[in-house]
Amino acid sequence: MDTHQTTSLLFGLAAIVLLARVLGALARRLNQPAVIGEVLAGIALGPTLFHGAVSDALFPGDIRPLLSALAAVGVVVFMFLVGLEWDAGMIRGSGSLAATVSFSSIVLPFGLGMALALYLMDDYGTSDETGFMLFMGIAMSITAFPVLARILTDRGMTRTPLGVVALACASIDDVLAWSLLAAVVAVSGSAGPEQWRILLAVPYLLGMLFVVRPLLRRYVARRPHLQLTPTLFASVLIGLLLSAAVTEWVGLHYIFGAFLFGVILPRTGTEQFRNDMQGRLCHLTGTLLLPVFFLVAGLKVDLSGLDAAGLGALGLILLVAVGGKFLGAFGAARLNRMPVRQSAALATLMNTRGLTELIVLNVGLQLGFLGRDLYSLMVVMAVVTTAMAGPLLSRLMNHGQDHDAPRPNSVAETPTETARTSV
Repeated sequence: MDTHQTTSLLFGLAAIVLLARVLGALARRLNQPAVIGEVLAGIALGPTLFHGAVSDALFPGDIRPLLSALAAVGVVVFMFLVGLEWDAGMIRGSGSLAATVSFSSIVLPFGLGMALALYLMDDYGTSDETGFMLFMGIAMSITAFPVLARILTDRGMTRTPLGVVALACASIDDVLAWSLLAAVVAVSGSAGPEQWRILLAVPYLLGMLFVVRPLLRRYVARRPHLQLTPTLFASVLIGLLLSAAVTEWVGLHYIFGAFLFGVILPRTGTEQFRNDMQGRLCHLTGTLLLPVFFLVAGLKVDLSGLDAAGLGALGLILLVAVGGKFLGAFGAARLNRMPVRQSAALATLMNTRGLTELIVLNVGLQLGFLGRDLYSLMVVMAVVTTAMAGPLLSRLMNHGQDHDAPRPNSVAETPTETARTSV
């Protein structure tokens, strides 16, 4: 980089952090997740306002690849933290309710999303019609575990029956959605002429689960008081980056390798180690790297030419996204004899999408499943569905006061949630 690029990059990063913090704080004052304000900051700096004059001035074309690289690192770390937080014990402790709600809240919006893709095919479809339909189904099926966890934590509901079930459902949803996305990416031919590499994904997954994971457990078992030393921290980072690089190389996306590496790290006997690991990664990621991701995502959103037809398409997208998730989760909860109000609250929580949806949408845009116009509308859907979850939950649960909920100060926030902007 020359002096001009370095100066532009540093000024641009300062602007991103400042605007993200200001709008993120404003969102929290309005009882919204900070991610709402930070996504809006990215959109505000993009071409939607002033025909891109602000983004062109702050972020010249020669530094945008550098911003994209920083954004990729932020997503890698975030997905690792999501995997690190994922706990299969929540699923085992929730019985059949979580499994049936999760399955229903994936299948119904997935089917409706594919049907919507057929309707939108003429105006927004891509050359890969099958990939477009499958991807739209996945995009409608996403639930953001970090956003949901944050909402429950803010209301002191993580230890209530509803909170436990919601977290279990979201964790199952995460795994199902990532598995579906991985399958679509695998069959889409995104690896180009090296498509044969996708065959290596299966032995890699098996090796991580049945070779690397047991070795890590043995390592931890021999060290009952495991501390996060600089060497161990560096080793985890190396493993994380290598895992992400391998899944990218074989033809999947790097997000899957990052998530998988977080999942395989041992849980038993590593509580302090994981807390320290999360604490070190969260602040830099939440303060700098993820706001850069929101900026990069926002630069691809252009709503300046939105017309009546576009508003109609947006209305259909919101109807399918909200209705599919809500009806799927609500119906399954009622079949399991959950009370009406709790069923509605659970269905509302399952509609949160947040940063997880943005990551999926960017994968779709990168791999050609989505065009820019539809991508812009889908980002709006992600913002709206995330923003509505908190207020609706408050109304359903008597303004957030549930008689089963412990006092808010008795619930310990997970380190991932303390990153504020990571949801």
